[in-house]
Amino acid sequence: MMDVVEELKHDHVFLGTDHERNERRVWLVIALTTAMMVAEIVAGSLFGSMALTADGWHMSTHAGAMLIAAFAYLYARRQAHNPRYTFGTGKLGDLAGFASAIVLALIALLIGWESVLRLANPVAIDFDQAILVAVLGLAVNLLSAWLLREDHHHHGGHHGHHGAHAHHGSHSHDGGHHAAEHSGHHGGHDDARPAEDHNLRAAYLHVLADALTSVLAIFALLLGRVYGWNALDPLMGVIGGLVIARWSFGLIRATATVLLDAQAADGDLALRIRQEMEADGDRISDLHVWQLGPGHHAAIVALVTSKPRAPSFYKEKLQGIGNLSHVTVEVTPAEAA
Repeated sequence: MMDVVEELKHDHVFLGTDHERNERRVWLVIALTTAMMVAEIVAGSLFGSMALTADGWHMSTHAGAMLIAAFAYLYARRQAHNPRYTFGTGKLGDLAGFASAIVLALIALLIGWESVLRLANPVAIDFDQAILVAVLGLAVNLLSAWLLREDHHHHGGHHGHHGAHAHHGSHSHDGGHHAAEHSGHHGGHDDARPAEDHNLRAAYLHVLADALTSVLAIFALLLGRVYGWNALDPLMGVIGGLVIARWSFGLIRATATVLLDAQAADGDLALRIRQEMEADGDRISDLHVWQLGPGHHAAIVALVTSKPRAPSFYKEKLQGIGNLSHVTVEVTPAEAA
């Protein structure tokens, strides 16, 4: 009996395929941003440039926001095997992404508010220094964005968690017989969709937001320098704030959906499960599908059938469904239901 129990044990590690790679990239971007921050603050102090000094301190807030993503990767990896987390730490990245999205929304609000104040109360602009700072910031942000890009064409979200663990059992259920099987890491991810890492996306949006403000600033400053259109600079700030707020809202919505265990918007995974399980005339009485981490989903399937078979039979039907990593199947005879 003990040998059977040991054989059925399995872990609940549902981290993304590229978890460690993404973690290294975020730390690298933090190091790059910090180096740029120190360089700008020192140069601003030595040459008396307020623009350089101000952008250096802005870089510090950017690096601080990136730390949310970095520590989320670190904690999720170190606690991945902690049994206190029932379904692992795969969703910690979504929690960090949600927090980063809130920070991004606040940044958009501050940019918009500061820009409106500048429109109402224009200030003198040192165009040459401001353009230099914007170009330097854009270069760093473009490099950071390149480092944080997601290579979906190379890492297609496939997970090699083959060899599902299962257990069978029967007991009285609503006056009839009920059989259940619980499987660990489900195999057969041949059609797995690309796994979106919301933690990495949050970090990417932070640097993209900075890059956008730099591009808009360069455009406004060049026109302001040539034509004297000083009002264009704060106007671009308002536009940038609105775009960043839109990105933030999209990220909040995506991460909140995962944190609340909502079914994917397209419902494709649930639909495929229904098609596979009901192909022979059986009927699903209850179905729950939710995300456990990047590229990992869990499913609880309650099946009513007039010809009950062992739960392993029904589990095999789901082997070809991608991104399905943890499955529990209940089988109830139709007469008992």
